[in-house]
Amino acid sequence: MRLFFAAVVLVGLTSCNSNDDFGSQAIEIPGITIDGDIDCCSAEEALQVYKFLQTVKIIPELSTTIDGKYDVFAYSKNGSFHTGYNEIFFVATKKKNGNYIKNFDVTNVTPLMLMVKMNMKHSTPVGPSVETFDETRLAVKRGWVSFLMNTSEAGSWTLGYNVSVLGSNGGIEAADIVVDALPEGQQWLKSFKVGDNTYYLSVVNPTDWQTGKNTITAYVSKKNTPATTPYGLAQEKFTIEIDPRMPDMGNHTSPDNVSLTKQADSSYQGTVNLTMTGRWRIHLTVKDSKGNVVAGGDDLSDGYSSLYWEVTI
Repeated sequence: MRLFFAAVVLVGLTSCNSNDDFGSQAIEIPGITIDGDIDCCSAEEALQVYKFLQTVKIIPELSTTIDGKYDVFAYSKNGSFHTGYNEIFFVATKKKNGNYIKNFDVTNVTPLMLMVKMNMKHSTPVGPSVETFDETRLAVKRGWVSFLMNTSEAGSWTLGYNVSVLGSNGGIEAADIVVDALPEGQQWLKSFKVGDNTYYLSVVNPTDWQTGKNTITAYVSKKNTPATTPYGLAQEKFTIEIDPRMPDMGNHTSPDNVSLTKQADSSYQGTVNLTMTGRWRIHLTVKDSKGNVVAGGDDLSDGYSSLYWEVTI
């Protein structure tokens, strides 16, 4: 039997969403059941998934059906992609009743860009795996892709993945997707070279930053050979020193910043202190495990590293 909730009950339970216009009528929340379906979530777990899905938007071209029995839906924050770091979320449901399914796997997330004039393809940094979001949302899987460049006349993107749901296999082979350019002045992905190797620095969700101290999370990926293979996380251990400056305000800096260091999950974390709103350049100096500067330190522009992220808060 399905559970029904009046809109007045939902107030305070779900996040506000511009698409929510329930009025005073009762609504059915999909995926919330009490019928003992062992493959699916409890009513409370399903409610947490439903609430989360009000904060993201579906990506229709990356959603699919498997064996006529299961639907797999893909989501991102805005239902689209942009250059730099993007999270992708997946949810699987049973077609017969809409129940969320906890146990499914998404693998082989493969973005490819076709460079038209050069008639060649390359991939881009991709997270090491698609994993369960957290303990309260077991039926949501999360991965990420950091796109090197936006869609344009010069090149177009496809993205594919494999999925296994309760013994049934399927996925998307290569769906056409659009990757938007960031607003002018924003740069959330940068590259550097060490010898013959190319590395990419992807900063995570800088639009979430506020004035004051912010935990800064980033990933360091390494270009693969062949270039059509998704670029995995670099095994090398770096330290990334940061020097935030405001180019529109005389390049003043801020105190109490902490360098990014490698964590157990292979992400890099540090602290950036942004003392006011506006455009910030986060100048980067990359050091290897022995403390040698390998990028950013000896390539200065007006006394500052030319290797930087640019963020507006």
